[in-house]
Amino acid sequence: LKYVDDIIITNNSKISIDYLISKLKTKFSLKDLRPLHYFLGIQVQRDIDGNLHLNQTKYIANLLTRQNMLTTKPVKTPLASSCKLVSNGTIKAFDPALYKSVVGALQYTTITRPDIAYTMNKLYHFMHKPLEEHWKSTKRVLRYLAGTLDYGLHFKASQPLDISGYSDFDWAADPTNMKSTTCYCLYLGSNIISWQPNKQKVLSQSSTEEEFSSLASLSAKISYIQSLLNELQIPLKRTPIVWCDNM
Repeated sequence: LKYVDDIIITNNSKISIDYLISKLKTKFSLKDLRPLHYFLGIQVQRDIDGNLHLNQTKYIANLLTRQNMLTTKPVKTPLASSCKLVSNGTIKAFDPALYKSVVGALQYTTITRPDIAYTMNKLYHFMHKPLEEHWKSTKRVLRYLAGTLDYGLHFKASQPLDISGYSDFDWAADPTNMKSTTCYCLYLGSNIISWQPNKQKVLSQSSTEEEFSSLASLSAKISYIQSLLNELQIPLKRTPIVWCDNM
């Protein structure tokens, strides 16, 4: 039986890292590739100030190359503001195998690209029966990525350990069932650490109800992050703040 696994080990103490690696070597055959530069399609760069930058430039470029779109004309947004995707359109069906392959590959880029997370959430709902219009929107995402290859996550060092979050929703935006998609993004200091778009499972009766639902999702995530920080013995000094628009 052969298996391969990739892990990242981090600690303030080099001695602790070396000790853990030595213990792992007693049980497993492993290769130490430090320092970290590339991990599962994610490029890792650290500047002299300790700031960290994560991107998937190489991964996205390979994806664009496979679709013959590396030199395509870029667009400024991943989804057209007027676009209303439906599952029962009159436009003919599209090859589901190709659609699943490309959308699945694009979904992986949301690890470092929160700017396309909302769009990918929309496209993911048509995996079972994609139409030509869904594929057209998928290619728009590729065109957007072609013009933003170097975008990624930038983590500033020595940030205050304050948690804040923002939530919103697109009220009844699905023309098929009038359901909304709630979204939130969560920050530790000025660094974004979590984001999530979710299509609601139960139809809300008002925009106020949906606003509270969006806030509840964000608050649950904040509670988890607080518990994780406490487990790491990093207590928060200030109460987390959540932001939303008016109800």
